[in-house]
Amino acid sequence: MTMSSKFDQKKMLKRWTSLLAAGLISLCCFLPVSLASAMTQTQQGEKEPVEATQGLSEGKQATAKHAPATRRKSNDIWGKDYFPNIELTTSKGEKVRFYDDLIKDKVVAVNFIYTSCGEMCPVETARLKTVSQILGDRMGKDVFFYSITIDPDRDSVAVLDAYSKKFKTGEGWTFLTGDEEDIRLLRKKMGLYISTIDEDERELSDHNVNLVIGNQALGRWVKRSPLENPYVIANQMGNWLHNWKQPRKNRNKYEDAPKLRQITEGEMKFRNMCTSCHVISGGIAKIPNAPQIGPDLFGVGKVRDPQWLTRWLKEPDVMLAEKDPIAVALIEKYQVVMPNFSLSEVDVKNILQFIENETYRLEQVALKQAQTEIPVPTVSSL
Repeated sequence: MTMSSKFDQKKMLKRWTSLLAAGLISLCCFLPVSLASAMTQTQQGEKEPVEATQGLSEGKQATAKHAPATRRKSNDIWGKDYFPNIELTTSKGEKVRFYDDLIKDKVVAVNFIYTSCGEMCPVETARLKTVSQILGDRMGKDVFFYSITIDPDRDSVAVLDAYSKKFKTGEGWTFLTGDEEDIRLLRKKMGLYISTIDEDERELSDHNVNLVIGNQALGRWVKRSPLENPYVIANQMGNWLHNWKQPRKNRNKYEDAPKLRQITEGEMKFRNMCTSCHVISGGIAKIPNAPQIGPDLFGVGKVRDPQWLTRWLKEPDVMLAEKDPIAVALIEKYQVVMPNFSLSEVDVKNILQFIENETYRLEQVALKQAQTEIPVPTVSSL
């Protein structure tokens, strides 16, 4: 292994560790995060004030500590005076303004991608695809997604349109491009700009891959990890950001909840890293909101050489660079690059063991169905 590949793996491991930590924190903490106080800084590196202190009369020696403070409404703080109303162009060629046309009085999710990204962007887009499927017909009505390129020189309107079609995105999800400086300003305001990376190294692959969801009318904004459970993000966008005004279609009873079971390390890794693109179904299990992006992994251990599978999970980028015929054929068929997750030998072994166990479990279900004609079970892919 070359020094360059070792450096790349260390950098990838560091990035995924921070993403997993962000996901755990976002699961535990359900409070809105102030964009300005948490991340946003001025170009001089100083934090911008989020509240105005008033009541200091001229000629009086009053201090801020004793002055009466007037708290502004959060929707005033996060209004048109904060968000840059930059011009953007949609993947359909339509000119829009970020504040006036995209976020004003709306519940939105905003993330920044680039279409040539071979690591996190496809995973994030696939995971958001699942979120959009969960939200269903609310997409484009009271929930909106915006994916903005950070590589406008290469991501033309046509390129973004093709990228959108590749992931089969639907109503309410818009891909946009614009002026590079305008987009950089917007990333800073959204708290999704890392100066040490974006200004010093200038590597697109190291950009901040988190997304921001919010309700501009309420002034409620929060960051989310792309590795977070899509049902959690959908619940926050569909309920919490709407102040729980949406009536629930199905109110399940606690006594009907299934018993908790022990989750293996392999299943945990599979859920976190694989379910954005893959399922284990074999047509036996009905999986709601299946991603339909990568191949079904049911029985994959029976049709692929174990050594090939192990290496494919560990270093897909290297195998693609070597023009491995199976790897190239998979990319040509599914049009999505397999990311390098910097998995260890133990991680790979655990994931493959889980796939084998789940395949066997479903085979037993199919056998029982054939014998007793019981209904096909519904399982969650998450």
